[in-house]
Amino acid sequence: MVQWIYETYGRTRSALTAVVTRYRARGAVRDVGKALGLSEDMTAGLAGAVWSWSREGVEEKHAEELNMDLSDRRLALTLELARQLINTPRHLSQHPGGFVLSRDRLDELVPIEPAAMEDRQVIEWDKDDIDLLGFMKVDVLALGMLSCMRRAFEFLEADKGVKLDLATIPAEDPATYAMIRKADTLGVFQIESRAQMASIPLMAPRTFYDLVIQVAIVRPGPIQGDMVHPYRRRRNGEEEVTYPTEELRRVLEKTLGVPLFQEQAMRVAIECAGFTASEADLLRRAMATFKLTGGVSHFRDKLIDGW
Repeated sequence: MVQWIYETYGRTRSALTAVVTRYRARGAVRDVGKALGLSEDMTAGLAGAVWSWSREGVEEKHAEELNMDLSDRRLALTLELARQLINTPRHLSQHPGGFVLSRDRLDELVPIEPAAMEDRQVIEWDKDDIDLLGFMKVDVLALGMLSCMRRAFEFLEADKGVKLDLATIPAEDPATYAMIRKADTLGVFQIESRAQMASIPLMAPRTFYDLVIQVAIVRPGPIQGDMVHPYRRRRNGEEEVTYPTEELRRVLEKTLGVPLFQEQAMRVAIECAGFTASEADLLRRAMATFKLTGGVSHFRDKLIDGW
């Protein structure tokens, strides 16, 4: 597909966008420690003492907890420089499938370089900058599970004489959901991780929408926001389902009054805090990148005052 786009639109009007990989707390302390000659054991210990997305980085207290000698000048310098490096660019990499297409010559608008992979070229700007500038970007992302499903359909037709495709698979098949409820989901896309397999028996999904919620609930947002246990209690009838306002009922009724999706957060902001659709979309983007930017806090006053 990548080569088809190049052949169809031409290499002067199409290119993949780049991704600027930035330092996070653990990577910064590992790279700086290595450059300053700290042992691998020391840098691994320091890196393991802090959350990867921490904005403060590795602090002196972490080194003290590991019984490290803070009078060592190299150690003190490592901690200081690693904190300065957080969120600064580390290297440029190729986006897996974010294509920028233009009507006129693209190389007259943006800097382009050959990619490490043969017969590919990359714009030297980050994908977020491309979005900000309003370039047309189309994501062409490969998913190996789709190929696996296609082969499964082919085997099913060849061995059993049963012809199915994604549109004709029997909906809400009871035997399939019985298998899922037993967490027999190894190799089942989206619900095959250890966290999903541990959570599935507690949720006991019986419909496709149950699976939608199951996939959404094992995510950092609902977990860190303490939304998982309230939803489970309400689903199991152990806690009353309540809605502070009628507007919230309309937005959150399908998830029993517990916000689980970014789209629900956007709708809550519109219905209850007076956000416009464009402001709600900015809120969604801030939620998606809060680990890097902390941008959600910018909406705090507007959310509270609007409420």
